[in-house]
Amino acid sequence: MAAPRRDTRGIVDAAALFAHVDFRRRMPAEPLRPYLEHYWLIDWDLSQPYASHVVPHPSVNIVFQWYAGQEPFAEVSGVGLELSAHKLEGRGRVCGIQFRPGGFRPFRPGRPVSHWTGRRLPLTDVDAAAVLTPDDEDARVAALDAFLLALGPHPDPQADLAMSLVDRVRTDRTIRRVTELARSEGLSVRLLQRLFAAYVGVGPKWVILRYRIHEALEHAESGTGVDWATLATTLGYADQAHLIRDFTSTVGVPPTAYARAVH
Repeated sequence: MAAPRRDTRGIVDAAALFAHVDFRRRMPAEPLRPYLEHYWLIDWDLSQPYASHVVPHPSVNIVFQWYAGQEPFAEVSGVGLELSAHKLEGRGRVCGIQFRPGGFRPFRPGRPVSHWTGRRLPLTDVDAAAVLTPDDEDARVAALDAFLLALGPHPDPQADLAMSLVDRVRTDRTIRRVTELARSEGLSVRLLQRLFAAYVGVGPKWVILRYRIHEALEHAESGTGVDWATLATTLGYADQAHLIRDFTSTVGVPPTAYARAVH
């Protein structure tokens, strides 16, 4: 059985998050795996409020949420364009579905994925309590499987192409510019941009830059000395100053200050 990824890319100060909440990842049913990164499950019981921060992935999430004293609810969370903050207090539970970039549209084929970008929209056609109520974690995962399998997925070769292209951007460090990605696939830049808008929700340039920041964030949290000039070159930046500017505008502090703070 495939295991969910174990990296903490995108989570700001992951150690602090794991100290405050019970965070797990689980794999979906086999037919869903081509389209999903994983499920993510969080439970907490806090005596003091805690705020988590995330540099979002280029992924759509469906999030089932319960907070003590409130009714369970679900929403579609489109690709987040900025650092997101989530205040947690008291008791609560979240069961999230993280789609692969490009993997959401086969379940909601009626709209381009850019419709959800930067937005959190309620899901009214689902029983959120059926997912959130079971104390047994396997039962919650089974409920997520049942929910998604009832929606689809609807086969779509363009979605397959979009997922493949984003995987290349994530894993191939030689892809540093949109023109390089388009040329390698025999596509025009305009066609590539249209594909990403329809199936990923953001443009290819945004995806390239976001994965750079994720990798820089992971290096900053590694606990070892980081040669930022060398890392900037490795990630395809023209110089260290460009990396520092992108990191600071995304995370809110320069990378060296962030590294000091988390250690």
